[in-house]
Amino acid sequence: MQRSAGVLLHITSLPSPFCIGDLGRQAYLFVDFLSESNQSLWQVLPLNPTFEEFGNSPYFSTSLFAGNPVLISPELLCEDGLISSESLEKFRENPTSKVDYPKAYFLKEVLLEEAFKNFSESGDFYSFEEENSFWLEDYAVFSALRKKNTNSWEKWTDLKPDPLEIRKEKFKQYIFFRQWFKLKEYANRKGIKIIGDLPIYPAFDSADVWANKHLFRFDVVAGVPPDYFSLEGQLWGNPVYNWDALREENFQWWIKRIEHSLKLYDILRIDHFRGLISYYTVPKGEKTAKYGKWERAYPEEFFSLLKERFPNFPFIAEDLGTIDREVEEIRDKFGFPSMRVLAFAFFEPHSSHLPHNYTQNCVVYTTTHDNMPLKDWFEYELKEEDRERLYKYIGKKVEKERVSAELIRLSYMSVANYCIVPMQDLLNLGKESRMNTPGTSKGNWEWRMITLPQAELNLWLSELTYIYQRFNT
Repeated sequence: MQRSAGVLLHITSLPSPFCIGDLGRQAYLFVDFLSESNQSLWQVLPLNPTFEEFGNSPYFSTSLFAGNPVLISPELLCEDGLISSESLEKFRENPTSKVDYPKAYFLKEVLLEEAFKNFSESGDFYSFEEENSFWLEDYAVFSALRKKNTNSWEKWTDLKPDPLEIRKEKFKQYIFFRQWFKLKEYANRKGIKIIGDLPIYPAFDSADVWANKHLFRFDVVAGVPPDYFSLEGQLWGNPVYNWDALREENFQWWIKRIEHSLKLYDILRIDHFRGLISYYTVPKGEKTAKYGKWERAYPEEFFSLLKERFPNFPFIAEDLGTIDREVEEIRDKFGFPSMRVLAFAFFEPHSSHLPHNYTQNCVVYTTTHDNMPLKDWFEYELKEEDRERLYKYIGKKVEKERVSAELIRLSYMSVANYCIVPMQDLLNLGKESRMNTPGTSKGNWEWRMITLPQAELNLWLSELTYIYQRFNT
């Protein structure tokens, strides 16, 4: 695990003239920015389909395997001859600082409808269909049925999917993955590894649950107990896994899922890692997560199988929140790099998130997608005694406008092998750019850049990378 540095920026946050960041030209220019800044990591959030009724969250999806059609680039569709230049220009507009999800869903649906009519199935399409048949068929049928039924799947009455809709859903997935793999190949050629995010649970109303009911429990729902983010805990509402059923099948559903994900990404961040060891269950119908309990999975057997199947073990454990000794012991036994977040480091005197407590086998973040960016974290979340701890730790007082730069430097100089900084902190932005506020369902996942960063940031990152030996090789 070589010392590396990179940026956390989701695809939706890229500049684009089509209401939302996509896999087109600006994504390639962002890879160029990373390369020219001597960065070697680009972390994205989950690429799964999002929906307004699920708050546009990439962590609450109808599929853990499918790609999000709203991220497809209209410009690339036009280059491929699938849509006309007239259609492209009709929807083009100046980028804004917020994703307009309703408009983005609408215009991508219109453009993909046109593209589908102009598409001729080929050997490449048939190969894609065959290679992904273990999830694609279920997803396409589920999506076609979902369009005919207004309720979630347990209340469906019309169970005859439209064959044309099934083909259309497969087409969207084919186009998404074709665009994604071209981008990933470009990034890899530039020395950039992509870190993907593996959500632990699907939504109840998902193809994964609908097609694999025996692998899930429906008497309880997922969440986490009260913690830093929420005094009442977080009631996620997703169904939890039936680990006994998974174990009987030698965890093959999970193995296929990770195998699929490692085609999309070079490294996988396993969201809510502790849920693979012990998972929190809340009785169905509860209004908060206060009255749940921890239940144990089969981590030793599961991780041993992972180690055998994926010997390079390209994983990162998201081990934040309520962590007990067993989680730490199993994490360390199997060699999962852990996560450390500087935004958590100053709320107590001897936090494990302070850099002098790091091991090399960890990933340091200034903040995550669930945190307020550093500039306003400093103003709104730190108490006076917390600020004093920060001042003493870095050896000087620091103003609000400088706190991001100071903590970014602190993360770069740490012994952590991986250092990843959200773009919001690199741009020294405040709460207006926050990506997600846990426990809320509206106004999240919307921030995006109007333009890519200026050259000054490029030069500063290159300097940090050189000083602290986090080279792009």
